[in-house]
Amino acid sequence: MKFVDEAKIEVHAGAGGNGVASFRREKFVPRGGPDGGDGGRGGSILAIADRNINTLIDYRYARIHRAQRGENGRGADQYGKGADDIVLRVPVGTVVSDQDTGEPVADLATDGATTVLARGGKGGLGNIHFKSSTNRAPRQHTQGEPGESRRIRFELKVLADVGLLGLPNAGKSTLIRAVSAARPKVADYPFTTLAPSLGVVRTDERRSFVIADIPGLIEGASEGAGLGHRFLRHLQRTRLLLHVVDILPPDPEADPVRDARAIAKELAKYDPALGRKPRWLVVNKLDLLPEDEREAHVRAFAKSLRFKGPVFGIAAISGQGCRPLVYAIQDWLDAHPAEPAVAEAEPAGTPEVLTPAPVRERRRRRAASTPTEEA
Repeated sequence: MKFVDEAKIEVHAGAGGNGVASFRREKFVPRGGPDGGDGGRGGSILAIADRNINTLIDYRYARIHRAQRGENGRGADQYGKGADDIVLRVPVGTVVSDQDTGEPVADLATDGATTVLARGGKGGLGNIHFKSSTNRAPRQHTQGEPGESRRIRFELKVLADVGLLGLPNAGKSTLIRAVSAARPKVADYPFTTLAPSLGVVRTDERRSFVIADIPGLIEGASEGAGLGHRFLRHLQRTRLLLHVVDILPPDPEADPVRDARAIAKELAKYDPALGRKPRWLVVNKLDLLPEDEREAHVRAFAKSLRFKGPVFGIAAISGQGCRPLVYAIQDWLDAHPAEPAVAEAEPAGTPEVLTPAPVRERRRRRAASTPTEEA
């Protein structure tokens, strides 16, 4: 299935049904009074996060979603039926925003999180609501309210504990293959990874974490070089970044220290908060160096980079050094638990969930023994 992480749609909620002006007309009940019912509520459009969905491809082609309007009220105290809501299921981690204003609507970061994209209109009032001691035969009734219409943007940010970043061909896909069951494409040319991939790393029976691999980042990505910054949003939810560096790049003119600094600058350009995330240095492809020189090369590289965080040397293709790295990551994640996600559109806490309006019970008729005054 093609990985789609952006979609733009239109949502149109249903209008409310109209209220009605009606009067009782029954044998032996003269001047029975008003009995016009209310109109039904229009259907709303909601979005709900579903962990069984991992792409927004359904909304790449189905771009307009309309809910039904509510039924009109009728005489004999009959209320119109409310229209059913439309529920749009999206992947967990989808950020919903308004296309026109850019305002965030909701961050559906947990399974089952729900938000209202467009609210259906309220039904109009029948004339039974306008009866009073001075207006015994009201002919007033109101029209149903129109439903909301919006242009919505869906943006998926995958949920992972650890994110991999680095230049193309640094060995990120090989690393995720070595430590998890994920099988992203691996080849000897740049940009073999064209879409993010996730892998679950299990350290023991009860402990595991999710690692994300994104396409390679190069200098000038903020200006559109390579695949640009398009996939960096998938690292914004991670708690830890692993900067994978090729210690012996095939290009003789390449400078690993300069390239590593350029990647760090691109992170800060995209999002300052992303640039401040904890970042570990992973020096890859040590198998290309003599065994007795590997440790010295790693230390020299970290010193040249002036890197202050943890540094690990690995050979992802053979798995050398991957196990200590995985256990160190697990210990760090256990010591730094994730903060609970809060939906932006629902600051009170629990996201609002709408269900189709129940059919209202018919109002009891007034007792025949109760006299009705003439208007």
